[in-house]
Amino acid sequence: MSFILALIPGDGVGPEIVNASKRILGKLIENYDLKIDIIEVEAGDSALAKYGTALPQQTIDVINKADVILKGPVGESAMDVVVKLRQMYDMYANIRPAKTLPNVQSKYSNVDILIVRENTEDLYKGYEYLIDNDSAVGMKIITRKASERIAHVALNYAVKRKKKVTCVHKANVMRITDGLFAKACRNVIKGIEYNEMYVDAAAANLVRNPNMFDVIVTTNVYGDILSDEAAQIAGSLGLAPSANIGDNKALFEPVHGAAFDIAGKDIANPTAFLLSVSMLFEYLYDKSKDNRYLKASNSLLDSIISVYSENKYTTIDVGGNTKLSQMSDVIYQRIK
Repeated sequence: MSFILALIPGDGVGPEIVNASKRILGKLIENYDLKIDIIEVEAGDSALAKYGTALPQQTIDVINKADVILKGPVGESAMDVVVKLRQMYDMYANIRPAKTLPNVQSKYSNVDILIVRENTEDLYKGYEYLIDNDSAVGMKIITRKASERIAHVALNYAVKRKKKVTCVHKANVMRITDGLFAKACRNVIKGIEYNEMYVDAAAANLVRNPNMFDVIVTTNVYGDILSDEAAQIAGSLGLAPSANIGDNKALFEPVHGAAFDIAGKDIANPTAFLLSVSMLFEYLYDKSKDNRYLKASNSLLDSIISVYSENKYTTIDVGGNTKLSQMSDVIYQRIK
């Protein structure tokens, strides 16, 4: 089974992380004889400056034919790129793992949380209006369909992990919208350990004891905030990968932003992007049931963990002094 991959370098540190990772991606494709055709396309701030739109039609034409999208971080045009892509292709499940890597400084040990975030509605639907010069309104959209299908996703992941889901909402205040989400989760998630938590309590408990959580299922805005918090608790936002998955298309990207302040200095951390590549291969395994994709995913993950275990070739954000290009070279060399 063959796949088309649309590759978006992005903005800021995005292009240098993507360029440093291309050799790794190519080696995995060659080593495991993966049938992946990579087509590089433009999107983000640089595309906006060049074409007058952050998501040019020629990019959309390629993505329409692609099975998966791999994206570096984009800058101020994120709403017009990643949020738009999520909604265009109904990539309704945002999967964000927060997991401790060896030798990464953190107050916590053995953090391993999976946040399953509804990805297409809530306030991020983008329905905002000015009432007058002094007032504005934003519409929070919650539907039963979207809530139930993300609950099913969370349940499926939980069954493969510790069989525990925490539904996070604020139904004590937003009784109708968050109330609908909570009710949908209760109706779907059965046969495993299930509990609910208000979002403010969840934020506090993540800091107090992150190991009390396994799978968290929540709405779009809460999931965005809590996943960044969880990533930092696990060690660094620069280590956090993510997947945006729909029934027909998926997009993989690092959680972190474009970091314009360090762009071009060869000091960015490629880990989040490469972990996103590992998630991409795992997704292609689920689609194809071809073990070569799973082996490629595990090979990349093992190579990254070996670098962190040695604690010699890491970037400045996690306490090392290795350059981006050097770290990616070491990961490349350790791929079996």
